[in-house]
Amino acid sequence: MHLLQVSQLQKKYGNHEVVRNIDFHINQGECVALLGPNGAGKTTIIKMILAINKLTGGQILLNGKRHDQMREFIGYLPQHPTFYPWMTGRELLAFMGGLSNIEMEILEQRINELLGLVGLDEAENQLIGTYSGGMKQRLGIAQALIHQPKLLIMDEPVSALDPLGRRDILELLKGIKQKSTILFSTHILHDAEELCDKMLIINKGQLLVNGSVNQIIEQTQKPIFIIQAPRLSEWTHQLVNEDIIESIELTGSTAKVRVKNIEQGRDWLLSNILKADLPIQKFELVQESLEEIFLRMVKTS
Repeated sequence: MHLLQVSQLQKKYGNHEVVRNIDFHINQGECVALLGPNGAGKTTIIKMILAINKLTGGQILLNGKRHDQMREFIGYLPQHPTFYPWMTGRELLAFMGGLSNIEMEILEQRINELLGLVGLDEAENQLIGTYSGGMKQRLGIAQALIHQPKLLIMDEPVSALDPLGRRDILELLKGIKQKSTILFSTHILHDAEELCDKMLIINKGQLLVNGSVNQIIEQTQKPIFIIQAPRLSEWTHQLVNEDIIESIELTGSTAKVRVKNIEQGRDWLLSNILKADLPIQKFELVQESLEEIFLRMVKTS
């Protein structure tokens, strides 16, 4: 049984469809990224899983039960966590643990473990109002884990941090993923590639692709030929409407030509180059990176 099962998920506001019949699942122990540009529908999906937003259609099951009956098994870090600035870090965790009805002896031990895990043990008695952005994010992760949830959900966990704070949180999450099941949203492709077992790429409320990095690359990449030569502008202009050509990007004397088939595309391009008598300086086959695949899919969806 999947830990989280999302089936035909739909959300509408009036006639505006924000999430369109999305299906995916998360297995126990997986780290999954919900990846897409700003406005793609990531936060809406997360809020429906959390039963904050009502579903227009579809179903969400956690451990085989309706998600709104299993909220206590989910830990959540919002994009912009807000805490009482007059509390200390330890007091905040004690408060959150009390809300979860954790016994005092167990809670004290749990707080000590989490403060050490997120690197706040030396700042536990410091007022949260004096915490840096990175420290608040660490505290947010600790409070989301206080009740030992089955699923940790984070909405853009590093988007508001500087590069150093972002790196610290990513390293922290690498440790947490060894013991937890994680779903987090992001628009930063590198973070998802570094952390995750699986990615869900969405745009305009639609699921575009679902799989591991290798699966996504194998299933969706297009062959690219890098061609370098003078007088390319006129030649590439003539190729635009050819059936075998997927797209052409021209930068100075270099053309990046995507084709629908490697073998046919190579032979066709070489034959066409000879006919045009182009003085070729470079002709190279390369594979699309994950970033190039992501950008292409988002632009064409």
